[in-house]
Amino acid sequence: MRPLALAALVVGTAGTGAAAYVIYDRLTQVSPPPPAPAESQPARLAERIPAISLADRDGTRRSLDDWKGKSLIVNFWATWCAPCRREIPLLASLQQRYGPEGFQVIGIAADYRDKVLAYADETKIQYPLLIGEQDALDAAAAFGVEVIGLPFTVFSDSEGRIITCHVGELTDPVARVILGAVERVNRSQASPAQARSEIAAGLARLKDETSRRS
Repeated sequence: MRPLALAALVVGTAGTGAAAYVIYDRLTQVSPPPPAPAESQPARLAERIPAISLADRDGTRRSLDDWKGKSLIVNFWATWCAPCRREIPLLASLQQRYGPEGFQVIGIAADYRDKVLAYADETKIQYPLLIGEQDALDAAAAFGVEVIGLPFTVFSDSEGRIITCHVGELTDPVARVILGAVERVNRSQASPAQARSEIAAGLARLKDETSRRS
């Protein structure tokens, strides 16, 4: 079994204050370094959902193309990552809330298969999971996320165009801002570029509200 690759840095979506944990080598039992301050989303984010495939919970190779026509919420996570574990109930809630609107949550676990299967059974994760070690890191790179921190979540429209990537723990207010903008794209009420501007403005408002409350 190969160790997971070390990552050099952590990035987060601007204005949210959410932290991400770096991927680290669990075989050496090295504790992850402290979370870094939030930064902007990856600058080289891919334009479209990449044609990647990984093994699902049954061991069957599944491609993201299997959900063609859906707006994807692709969440990269690991069992050892505390923010990843905390956001799983929210992801399940988003699937229930937005699934009827054509959205699909997919979890991509950058972790050892036995650990993922045990945790998924324990927590009763219902949305699809794709699992890999180096394969999952390669999938992240295909999304254009060259500096890998966990968790991070990629959002696409129904045509497979990537609208944004949130790095760090996802919260319900942030998800509402992003998914509201994606819905406008799906209804042809906004372009992807306009949606990104709306998301940036919405996240800035959330930051201001948080600052006023603190």
